[in-house]
Amino acid sequence: MSDTNENPPTNCLCGGNGPKLTMLVEMLLPSGEAGSHFRQAHLELLKGLRAVLDQRIEAMSQANRPGTRLNVD
Repeated sequence: MSDTNENPPTNCLCGGNGPKLTMLVEMLLPSGEAGSHFRQAHLELLKGLRAVLDQRIEAMSQANRPGTRLNVD
């Protein structure tokens, strides 16, 4: 093994460039008040998607429930 500063090969998709990619993304994202606004908007979007999924799950669960049998005289 040589004493170079090269990163050892990894099995991850980023090829060991994760920290560099993270720095790039952080540079591109707005900071301060604008960044806070976008993070809050992202959170609201995810909450909306969760609500849609919850409604869909409930609707599908209701459709699969068997009906109640009643005895009629």
